[in-house]
Amino acid sequence: MGRERAASFSRREREIMEVLYRLGEGSVADVVGLMADAPSYDSVRLTLGVLEEKGHVRYRREGRRYVYRPTLPRSAASRSALQQVTRTYFRGSPREAVLAMLDASAQRLSDEELDEIAEWIQNAKEEG
Repeated sequence: MGRERAASFSRREREIMEVLYRLGEGSVADVVGLMADAPSYDSVRLTLGVLEEKGHVRYRREGRRYVYRPTLPRSAASRSALQQVTRTYFRGSPREAVLAMLDASAQRLSDEELDEIAEWIQNAKEEG
């Protein structure tokens, strides 16, 4: 289920979801206020309606405003998005995705982070 949900995000839907994950929950005005190069209020309101129809967000009423929140925990959405990126850009190969991430960020990773990654790799080898 999560795989299809992530694959169905448009660029604008993804941006709105990112804001909602940062906020935890928020109104249309809250979302517009945190979007870089934000579209109109009405555009965000309509997109939130589409996200609600797709099951990505839920809302509750607070007086006259609607407050939206994601339906999936951020960790589940992140895994699903990563799987989609891996399928789309790395021919489904986790190895290629990991190598690309390491290549792109090698200068920014600390020794501690590299040690942690090495430990994860060792654990994966032991688990088999």
